Amino acid sequence: MAKEQTEVRELDEGSYVMMDDTPCKITAYSTAKPGKHGSAKARIEGKGVFDGKKRSLSQPVDAKVWVPIIERKQGQVVNVDGDELQVMDLETYETFVMVTPDDADVSPDDEIEFLEYEGQRKIV
Repeated sequence: MAKEQTEVRELDEGSYVMMDDTPCKITAYSTAKPGKHGSAKARIEGKGVFDGKKRSLSQPVDAKVWVPIIERKQGQVVNVDGDELQVMDLETYETFVMVTPDDADVSPDDEIEFLEYEGQRKIV
């Protein structure tokens, strides 16, 4: 699995974290001061990178969490068939099929940027 462990205090908005075994991009990060009987707590809110669902996490700032290693790659659109794209990875020359996002306007021979994590892909 392409992930590593880090402490909660090292996270910030815009970085990635695993929530419910799903890679999420952090949208809000806040900390509460340490109290009389406990350590400082961090509240993290995120949005799933590939599914778009909102998730939240509350942990002590010295707790360890998993951070996914998401690769940002370049690809070229080979064919457009309805809502499916045939894309070629420009590094490995591997071709694969992706679903076209609603807001994307792509045509054959366009170069795109996409995120990849454990076989899941999403156009940026």
